[in-house]
Amino acid sequence: MAKQPKYYVVWQGRETGVFDSWEACKLQTAGFHGAVFKSFLSRETAERAFADESSNYIRRKKTAENKLSNEEKQLIGDPIEDSIVVDGAWNTETGMVEYQGIYNKTFEVLFHQGPYEDGTNNIVEFLAIVHALALCKEWHWKVPIYTDSKTAIRWVKDKRAKTKHAVSDKNKKLFDILGRAEKWLQTNEYENPILKWETKAWGENPADFGRK
Repeated sequence: MAKQPKYYVVWQGRETGVFDSWEACKLQTAGFHGAVFKSFLSRETAERAFADESSNYIRRKKTAENKLSNEEKQLIGDPIEDSIVVDGAWNTETGMVEYQGIYNKTFEVLFHQGPYEDGTNNIVEFLAIVHALALCKEWHWKVPIYTDSKTAIRWVKDKRAKTKHAVSDKNKKLFDILGRAEKWLQTNEYENPILKWETKAWGENPADFGRK
């Protein structure tokens, strides 16, 4: 039986990108301090992963350094109950993406969109925040919005989704929505604080889809 080919994503290395052999990947990562890479069974999946954050595909072992002391937890405090928590997810089996937002006080699902074809976690994390902002403006809410994605927070601040993911026939609908979200940010003001969900202190984001 022929050996199934693998594709290697290098997020951090001498050169980054998608490589079609272990030898090519090894040239970029061997002896490189802090190299981050992973193999995938299809080029399509590898390309999607490269356009996203490595942390969405590599589960790192929890170490003692990652555990917060009681003093650190007290400094962080508790999440604000009167808030919206958002999250996005990519299904590794189907390649579909979706996002949702919940009201943190009651865990009521305020919105759920998708699934959409051929997207990335970062894209739907970004869309989730903008959706929450638009909803809050419509309802005259000034509650905080929590997300566990630093990238999405930065994109919202820049009013642009700086994704490397390519537009395709499959994801045209998703990119149309992405364009409308960017336009909304560029033409609207909002007062809602966008805050980082502190997973180490509070546990998993309540809007998480449970696919880790």
